Amino acid sequence: MTAKFSFSWSTARDYAYLSVGAALLALSLDLFLVPAHLASGGVSGLAQIINYYTGWPIGVMVLAFNVPLFALGWRFLGGPRFAARTAFTTVLFSVLVDGLAPHLPPQGLTHDVVLNVLYGGVLGGFGAGLIYRGRGTSGGTDILARMLTRWRHIPISQSYLFSDAVVMLLAGLTFGWDQALYAIVTLYVSGIAAEAVTEGSHVVRTALVITDRPGEVAASILQHLNRGVTLLDARGGYTGRRRTVLYCVLTRSEIGPLKAIVREADPKAFMVIGHAAEALGEGFRSWYDET
Repeated sequence: MTAKFSFSWSTARDYAYLSVGAALLALSLDLFLVPAHLASGGVSGLAQIINYYTGWPIGVMVLAFNVPLFALGWRFLGGPRFAARTAFTTVLFSVLVDGLAPHLPPQGLTHDVVLNVLYGGVLGGFGAGLIYRGRGTSGGTDILARMLTRWRHIPISQSYLFSDAVVMLLAGLTFGWDQALYAIVTLYVSGIAAEAVTEGSHVVRTALVITDRPGEVAASILQHLNRGVTLLDARGGYTGRRRTVLYCVLTRSEIGPLKAIVREADPKAFMVIGHAAEALGEGFRSWYDET
């Protein structure tokens, strides 16, 4: 019974993410991007361009264009679960884009193109990030971006730029090159916002410490930071000397105290501090948060 409840709650949470994300994407399009002639990239951007010439509803075109991409996503990105969540998000987004437009200011909230770029990008990026956290996509070239990210480990922000290059070219021919260049900035801002929402507040720091006093440094970290330390046997590539490398995972606020600990114990130590997208396990995020 417990497992069933957990699954049901997880599914409900994911669909809540998908719903809010689709609404934010629709608002970004209707309030900032369409009024400013900023092609949002991908299928939505292509629909904007066609709408400019024909007046056809953007949402309807988005839904129609997504059919072949949807089939591709079914094959390569998760089968039935992907299909259900992406279909839900795509249909909801399409309905909201056309349904909200008559009730919003037709000229948008501002005539300042920079404000449209920033707010449209951030709002749309937050929406996309929530959709990713709900384990779905909004369809269109989001499917291609997810494939690039999954197969080639390309960041989401770069994936948007790669997958939307052709649409940006068409946007330049339609709306002018100034608007197309602004639209590229919008896509980048959107990608950064999507990454921030997807990663959430779970970004942590990692530290590698090479020291002649590994026992003393490790003991201080355990005592003062209450963080685990892993001791790795290593050998210098140049000197051939055997050394002990300390590896630990910390929060951003613990980096300063760690530096002080290492400096006090061994001023000649060598330390490298890195970023990790997420840490799961004791002392950090629970594995159950992933279910």
